[in-house]
Amino acid sequence: MLSVRQSHGTNMALCGRSLLLARYRTGILTPARLLSDGEPTAFKPPVKPLIIDKRASQESQKRFLSPEFIPPRSRKNPLTHYVERQDMIERRKVLNIPEFYVGSILAVTVADRHSNGKSSRFVGICIERSGHGLGATFLLRNIIDGQGVEIRYELYNPLIQDLQVLKLEKRVDDKLLYLRDALPEYSTFDVNMKPVISHNSEVPLNQMQVKMRPRPWSKRWEQEKHNIKGINFDYYLLEKHKERAKKSARPWDKFDMLKEYDTSKIEKAILEEISQKLSQSDGRTS
Repeated sequence: MLSVRQSHGTNMALCGRSLLLARYRTGILTPARLLSDGEPTAFKPPVKPLIIDKRASQESQKRFLSPEFIPPRSRKNPLTHYVERQDMIERRKVLNIPEFYVGSILAVTVADRHSNGKSSRFVGICIERSGHGLGATFLLRNIIDGQGVEIRYELYNPLIQDLQVLKLEKRVDDKLLYLRDALPEYSTFDVNMKPVISHNSEVPLNQMQVKMRPRPWSKRWEQEKHNIKGINFDYYLLEKHKERAKKSARPWDKFDMLKEYDTSKIEKAILEEISQKLSQSDGRTS
């Protein structure tokens, strides 16, 4: 026999449990707050919904068009550039040519019959990209044993076995040929350098201004035709040098509309052509 006090406590517990069940059925109490014994648990915040940034996804899905695919402004037969593109696409199916810019650090392995391993590897910073089509080239520079070494590679040369980007970045200048007159530290890289992984969706832009050696330089980099932003000329030029640079300036060139070359439509057409060729090749292999 239960005592009156025990029966009263049991009835109160049953009433409390039935009240919690009623609140749960009506939606006032969430299931996470209810235990089997009727006691509420600690509050847990709801899981935040996954928000997808459509702009970021679109930026990451943008395809990179290598600059040698864009034909120069000339009167040559367009069929010549079309045939070259077909050969370039076939070469890219064999060799992975990654995205890189002037200022990126690359490692290139080429077949070399004179070396012991039948191949040689060179690491350097890309200081120039030039040429169009199958004649596209890129120039790497590194300082080895205190001596500046530059090697120009043909991008679609069949002797290239591997092309690896160790550090992907851009510079404020289209060419970095002035590194020949800069301090050696800006052109010195470890031949055993490990790849630098960047987690940014966009290619980083390096806006550094290098320190130059004392004049004279190999070229008058202060002239406006070079349009160099990576050198602070106030540290190296006298007033007479600045006046001489102003005399050789051509300020009217920026108003010459004939020098503007809009390649947006050409790039779009070439991207569609390349995508169709690659999709056809994937369908054949599958």
